[in-house]
Amino acid sequence: MALTSIEICAGAGGQALGLEQAGFTHEALVEIEPLACNTLLLNRNEWNVIRGDVKDFSALAYGGIDLLAGGVPCPPFSIAGKQLGPNDDRDLFPEALRLVEECLPNAILLENVRGLLDDRFKTYRNEITARLVDMGYVAEWRLLNASDFGVSQLRPRAILVGLREEFVPNFSWPKPNRFAPLTVGQLLYDEMASLGWEGVDEWARKADAIGPTLVGGSKRHGGPDLGPTRARQAWAKLGVDGLGIADFPPQKEFVGMPRLTLSMTALLQGFPASWHFAGKKTGAYRQIGNAFPPPVARAVGQAIAKAITSVTSAMTVNEVKEVQRRAA
Repeated sequence: MALTSIEICAGAGGQALGLEQAGFTHEALVEIEPLACNTLLLNRNEWNVIRGDVKDFSALAYGGIDLLAGGVPCPPFSIAGKQLGPNDDRDLFPEALRLVEECLPNAILLENVRGLLDDRFKTYRNEITARLVDMGYVAEWRLLNASDFGVSQLRPRAILVGLREEFVPNFSWPKPNRFAPLTVGQLLYDEMASLGWEGVDEWARKADAIGPTLVGGSKRHGGPDLGPTRARQAWAKLGVDGLGIADFPPQKEFVGMPRLTLSMTALLQGFPASWHFAGKKTGAYRQIGNAFPPPVARAVGQAIAKAITSVTSAMTVNEVKEVQRRAA
Protein backbone atom coordinates (compact mmCIF):
# COMPACT_ATOMS: atom_id res chain seq x y z
CA MET A 1 0.00 0.00 0.00
CA ALA A 2 1.42 3.39 -1.01
CA LEU A 3 1.87 5.79 1.91
CA THR A 4 2.08 9.54 1.42
CA SER A 5 3.61 12.35 3.45
CA ILE A 6 4.38 16.01 3.59
CA GLU A 7 7.34 17.35 5.53
CA ILE A 8 8.07 20.78 6.95
CA CYS A 9 11.52 22.16 7.85
CA ALA A 10 12.97 19.40 5.70
CA GLY A 11 16.57 20.61 5.95
CA ALA A 12 19.12 18.49 4.12
CA GLY A 13 16.79 15.51 3.93
CA GLY A 14 17.75 13.29 6.88
CA GLN A 15 14.18 12.69 7.93
CA ALA A 16 12.91 12.63 4.36
CA LEU A 17 15.44 9.98 3.37
CA GLY A 18 14.63 7.82 6.38
CA LEU A 19 10.90 8.07 5.72
CA GLU A 20 11.45 7.24 2.06
CA GLN A 21 13.27 4.10 3.19
CA ALA A 22 10.30 3.34 5.45
CA GLY A 23 7.96 3.38 2.45
CA PHE A 24 6.61 6.93 2.35
CA THR A 25 6.25 8.94 -0.86
CA HIS A 26 6.72 12.67 -0.28
CA GLU A 27 4.00 14.85 -1.76
CA ALA A 28 5.77 18.02 -0.62
CA LEU A 29 8.85 19.08 1.33
CA VAL A 30 8.90 22.61 2.69
CA GLU A 31 12.23 24.27 3.48
CA ILE A 32 13.21 27.92 3.82
CA GLU A 33 17.01 27.65 3.35
CA PRO A 34 18.09 27.80 -0.33
CA LEU A 35 21.14 25.56 0.18
CA ALA A 36 19.08 22.86 1.85
CA CYS A 37 16.55 23.01 -0.99
CA ASN A 38 19.43 22.57 -3.42
CA THR A 39 20.63 19.55 -1.45
CA LEU A 40 17.19 17.93 -1.58
CA LEU A 41 16.94 18.38 -5.34
CA LEU A 42 20.56 17.37 -5.88
CA ASN A 43 19.76 13.97 -4.41
CA ARG A 44 16.11 13.58 -5.41
CA ASN A 45 15.22 15.84 -8.34
CA GLU A 46 11.77 14.24 -8.51
CA TRP A 47 10.78 15.50 -5.07
CA ASN A 48 8.35 18.42 -4.82
CA VAL A 49 10.56 20.81 -2.86
CA ILE A 50 8.80 24.03 -1.88
CA ARG A 51 11.19 26.81 -0.89
CA GLY A 52 9.55 29.13 1.58
CA ASP A 53 8.53 29.88 5.13
CA VAL A 54 6.31 27.28 6.82
CA LYS A 55 4.16 30.16 8.01
CA ASP A 56 3.22 30.82 4.38
CA PHE A 57 2.51 27.17 3.54
CA SER A 58 -1.02 25.73 3.52
CA ALA A 59 -1.79 22.02 3.80
CA LEU A 60 -5.41 22.34 2.69
CA ALA A 61 -4.58 20.71 -0.64
CA TYR A 62 -3.19 17.61 1.10
CA GLY A 63 -6.28 16.29 2.85
CA GLY A 64 -6.13 12.58 3.60
CA ILE A 65 -2.32 12.45 3.65
CA ASP A 66 -0.87 9.59 5.68
CA LEU A 67 1.87 11.48 7.52
CA LEU A 68 2.81 15.04 8.40
CA ALA A 69 6.45 15.10 9.51
CA GLY A 70 9.03 17.70 10.35
CA GLY A 71 11.98 18.78 12.42
CA VAL A 72 10.88 22.17 13.67
CA PRO A 73 13.67 24.60 14.72
CA CYS A 74 15.66 23.56 17.78
CA PRO A 75 17.04 26.85 19.18
CA PRO A 76 13.93 27.66 21.29
CA PHE A 77 14.55 24.48 23.32
CA SER A 78 18.31 23.89 23.08
CA ILE A 79 20.42 24.10 26.24
CA ALA A 80 22.96 25.95 24.10
CA GLY A 81 20.50 28.85 23.81
CA LYS A 82 18.21 30.82 26.10
CA GLN A 83 15.49 28.13 26.04
CA LEU A 84 12.69 30.64 25.50
CA GLY A 85 10.42 27.90 24.16
CA PRO A 86 7.07 29.23 22.97
CA ASN A 87 8.29 32.79 23.62
CA ASP A 88 10.92 32.40 20.90
CA ASP A 89 9.72 33.63 17.51
CA ARG A 90 11.50 30.67 15.91
CA ASP A 91 9.12 28.20 17.58
CA LEU A 92 7.12 26.56 14.80
CA PHE A 93 5.07 24.05 16.77
CA PRO A 94 2.00 26.31 16.42
CA GLU A 95 2.45 26.22 12.64
CA ALA A 96 2.82 22.44 12.68
CA LEU A 97 -0.45 22.16 14.61
CA ARG A 98 -2.15 24.49 12.13
CA LEU A 99 -1.05 22.26 9.28
CA VAL A 100 -2.32 19.16 11.08
CA GLU A 101 -5.69 20.83 11.44
CA GLU A 102 -5.69 21.72 7.73
CA CYS A 103 -4.87 18.29 6.28
CA LEU A 104 -5.82 15.88 9.11
CA PRO A 105 -3.14 13.27 8.37
CA ASN A 106 -3.35 9.73 9.67
CA ALA A 107 -0.15 10.29 11.67
CA ILE A 108 2.22 13.01 12.85
CA LEU A 109 5.99 12.79 13.44
CA LEU A 110 7.85 15.79 14.85
CA GLU A 111 11.39 15.80 16.24
CA ASN A 112 13.44 18.23 18.26
CA VAL A 113 16.35 18.49 20.70
CA ARG A 114 16.55 16.69 24.02
CA GLY A 115 15.97 19.97 25.86
CA LEU A 116 12.31 20.00 24.85
CA LEU A 117 11.74 17.14 27.33
CA ASP A 118 13.02 19.18 30.28
CA ASP A 119 10.57 19.87 33.11
CA ARG A 120 10.50 23.56 32.24
CA PHE A 121 8.67 22.70 28.99
CA LYS A 122 6.24 20.16 30.48
CA THR A 123 3.30 22.54 30.31
CA TYR A 124 4.06 23.40 26.70
CA ARG A 125 4.38 19.73 25.72
CA ASN A 126 1.05 19.03 27.39
CA GLU A 127 -0.55 21.92 25.50
CA ILE A 128 0.66 20.48 22.19
CA THR A 129 -0.62 17.02 23.11
CA ALA A 130 -3.97 18.47 24.20
CA ARG A 131 -4.38 20.24 20.87
CA LEU A 132 -3.79 16.98 19.06
CA VAL A 133 -6.28 15.18 21.30
CA ASP A 134 -8.88 17.80 20.41
CA MET A 135 -8.25 17.01 16.74
CA GLY A 136 -8.76 13.28 17.28
CA TYR A 137 -5.22 12.01 17.86
CA VAL A 138 -3.43 10.02 20.53
CA ALA A 139 0.04 11.52 20.95
CA GLU A 140 3.14 10.64 22.95
CA TRP A 141 6.59 12.11 23.47
CA ARG A 142 9.59 9.81 23.63
CA LEU A 143 13.37 10.24 23.92
CA LEU A 144 15.26 8.22 21.32
CA ASN A 145 19.04 7.88 21.08
CA ALA A 146 20.42 7.64 17.57
CA SER A 147 23.03 5.14 18.76
CA ASP A 148 20.22 2.65 19.43
CA PHE A 149 19.49 2.58 15.70
CA GLY A 150 22.94 2.09 14.22
CA VAL A 151 24.24 5.68 14.30
CA SER A 152 27.78 6.07 15.65
CA GLN A 153 26.94 8.90 18.03
CA LEU A 154 24.57 9.26 20.97
CA ARG A 155 22.43 12.12 19.62
CA PRO A 156 19.31 11.99 21.83
CA ARG A 157 16.20 13.47 20.19
CA ALA A 158 12.74 14.33 21.46
CA ILE A 159 10.21 12.59 19.23
CA LEU A 160 6.48 13.25 19.09
CA VAL A 161 4.27 10.68 17.38
CA GLY A 162 0.55 11.24 17.00
CA LEU A 163 -1.90 8.75 15.50
CA ARG A 164 -5.60 8.62 14.83
CA GLU A 165 -7.28 6.39 17.39
CA GLU A 166 -7.94 3.50 14.98
CA PHE A 167 -4.20 3.11 14.36
CA VAL A 168 -3.00 3.31 17.98
CA PRO A 169 -3.50 -0.38 18.94
CA ASN A 170 -1.11 -1.41 16.16
CA PHE A 171 1.64 1.08 16.96
CA SER A 172 4.68 0.36 19.10
CA TRP A 173 7.83 2.44 19.40
CA PRO A 174 10.82 0.97 17.57
CA LYS A 175 13.10 -1.19 19.69
CA PRO A 176 16.86 -0.57 19.82
CA ASN A 177 19.02 -2.60 17.48
CA ARG A 178 20.41 -5.84 18.86
CA PHE A 179 23.99 -4.85 18.03
CA ALA A 180 25.96 -1.77 19.02
CA PRO A 181 26.83 0.72 16.27
CA LEU A 182 30.30 0.91 14.80
CA THR A 183 32.88 2.86 16.74
CA VAL A 184 34.14 6.10 15.24
CA GLY A 185 37.34 4.32 14.30
CA GLN A 186 35.49 1.50 12.55
CA LEU A 187 33.06 3.79 10.75
CA LEU A 188 35.63 6.28 9.49
CA TYR A 189 38.60 3.97 8.95
CA ASP A 190 38.32 3.82 5.15
CA GLU A 191 37.85 7.58 4.86
CA MET A 192 40.80 8.29 7.17
CA ALA A 193 42.97 5.82 5.25
CA SER A 194 41.91 6.97 1.77
CA LEU A 195 45.06 9.07 1.14
CA GLY A 196 47.44 6.51 2.60
CA TRP A 197 47.74 7.84 6.17
CA GLU A 198 50.30 5.66 7.93
CA GLY A 199 48.90 6.37 11.39
CA VAL A 200 45.34 5.26 10.67
CA ASP A 201 45.54 1.95 12.54
CA GLU A 202 46.80 3.57 15.72
CA TRP A 203 44.14 6.28 15.41
CA ALA A 204 41.34 3.76 14.88
CA ARG A 205 42.37 1.85 18.01
CA LYS A 206 42.06 5.06 20.02
CA ALA A 207 38.71 6.00 18.44
CA ASP A 208 37.16 2.92 20.02
CA ALA A 209 33.74 4.31 21.01
CA ILE A 210 30.81 6.07 19.42
CA GLY A 211 31.08 9.82 19.11
CA PRO A 212 29.49 12.51 21.24
CA THR A 213 26.50 14.30 19.77
CA LEU A 214 27.62 16.12 16.64
CA VAL A 215 26.98 19.83 17.17
CA GLY A 216 27.93 23.04 15.44
CA GLY A 217 26.75 24.56 12.25
CA SER A 218 24.81 27.40 13.87
CA LYS A 219 24.33 30.56 11.83
CA ARG A 220 25.47 32.57 14.83
CA HIS A 221 28.45 30.36 15.55
CA GLY A 222 30.72 31.26 12.67
CA GLY A 223 32.78 28.72 10.75
CA PRO A 224 32.41 24.95 10.86
CA ASP A 225 33.77 23.06 13.87
CA LEU A 226 32.50 20.35 16.21
CA GLY A 227 31.00 22.70 18.75
CA PRO A 228 31.90 24.36 22.06
CA THR A 229 34.78 23.44 24.35
CA ARG A 230 33.09 20.48 26.04
CA ALA A 231 32.22 18.87 22.69
CA ARG A 232 35.74 19.39 21.35
CA GLN A 233 37.21 17.83 24.49
CA ALA A 234 34.99 14.77 24.02
CA TRP A 235 36.14 14.42 20.41
CA ALA A 236 39.78 14.80 21.48
CA LYS A 237 39.43 11.68 23.63
CA LEU A 238 38.69 9.83 20.40
CA GLY A 239 41.71 11.36 18.67
CA VAL A 240 39.76 13.94 16.68
CA ASP A 241 40.63 17.63 16.45
CA GLY A 242 37.29 19.42 16.74
CA LEU A 243 38.53 22.95 16.00
CA GLY A 244 37.48 22.76 12.37
CA ILE A 245 36.44 20.64 9.41
CA ALA A 246 39.16 19.42 7.05
CA ASP A 247 39.05 19.72 3.28
CA PHE A 248 40.75 16.33 2.85
CA PRO A 249 41.57 13.23 4.91
CA PRO A 250 45.07 13.11 6.45
CA GLN A 251 48.01 12.69 4.09
CA LYS A 252 50.41 9.74 4.26
CA GLU A 253 52.87 11.23 6.76
CA PHE A 254 50.35 13.24 8.81
CA VAL A 255 51.16 13.46 12.54
CA GLY A 256 48.72 14.52 15.24
CA MET A 257 44.97 14.47 15.63
CA PRO A 258 43.07 14.54 12.33
CA ARG A 259 40.01 16.67 11.69
CA LEU A 260 36.83 15.25 10.24
CA THR A 261 35.84 16.00 6.66
CA LEU A 262 32.31 16.81 5.55
CA SER A 263 31.82 13.26 4.29
CA MET A 264 32.94 11.89 7.65
CA THR A 265 30.45 14.03 9.58
CA ALA A 266 27.70 12.92 7.20
CA LEU A 267 28.56 9.27 7.88
CA LEU A 268 28.41 10.01 11.62
CA GLN A 269 24.88 11.33 11.10
CA GLY A 270 23.85 8.12 9.39
CA PHE A 271 23.72 9.46 5.84
CA PRO A 272 24.82 7.08 3.08
CA ALA A 273 28.02 7.98 1.23
CA SER A 274 25.90 8.61 -1.87
CA TRP A 275 24.08 11.58 -0.28
CA HIS A 276 25.59 14.90 -1.39
CA PHE A 277 25.33 18.35 0.17
CA ALA A 278 25.10 21.62 -1.73
CA GLY A 279 27.23 24.65 -0.86
CA LYS A 280 30.70 25.36 0.45
CA LYS A 281 32.12 23.90 3.63
CA THR A 282 30.40 26.11 6.19
CA GLY A 283 26.99 25.93 4.54
CA ALA A 284 27.23 22.20 3.92
CA TYR A 285 28.34 21.43 7.48
CA ARG A 286 25.49 23.53 8.86
CA GLN A 287 23.07 21.24 7.02
CA ILE A 288 24.81 18.11 8.28
CA GLY A 289 25.12 19.29 11.87
CA ASN A 290 21.41 20.11 12.07
CA ALA A 291 20.18 16.92 10.41
CA PHE A 292 17.92 14.22 11.83
CA PRO A 293 19.75 10.89 11.37
CA PRO A 294 18.05 8.91 8.58
CA PRO A 295 18.24 5.56 10.45
CA VAL A 296 16.19 6.98 13.33
CA ALA A 297 13.61 8.46 10.95
CA ARG A 298 13.44 5.12 9.14
CA ALA A 299 12.84 3.18 12.36
CA VAL A 300 10.05 5.48 13.57
CA GLY A 301 8.62 5.70 10.05
CA GLN A 302 8.46 1.92 9.77
CA ALA A 303 6.59 1.72 13.08
CA ILE A 304 4.08 4.33 11.87
CA ALA A 305 3.72 2.65 8.49
CA LYS A 306 3.04 -0.71 10.14
CA ALA A 307 0.33 0.81 12.33
CA ILE A 308 -1.40 2.45 9.38
CA THR A 309 -1.16 -0.42 6.91
CA SER A 310 -2.19 -3.09 9.42
CA VAL A 311 -5.57 -1.35 9.66
CA THR A 312 -6.07 0.00 6.16
CA SER A 313 -4.96 -3.19 4.41
CA ALA A 314 -8.06 -4.85 5.79
CA MET A 315 -10.37 -2.11 4.48
CA THR A 316 -11.89 -1.50 1.12
CA VAL A 317 -11.15 1.81 -0.60
CA ASN A 318 -14.62 3.05 0.28
CA GLU A 319 -14.11 2.15 3.94
CA VAL A 320 -10.86 4.10 4.03
CA LYS A 321 -12.58 7.15 2.52
CA GLU A 322 -15.37 6.85 5.06
CA VAL A 323 -12.88 6.81 7.97
CA GLN A 324 -11.18 9.89 6.55
CA ARG A 325 -14.55 11.61 6.00
CA ARG A 326 -15.60 11.03 9.62
CA ALA A 327 -12.19 12.20 10.88
CA ALA A 328 -12.50 15.42 8.88
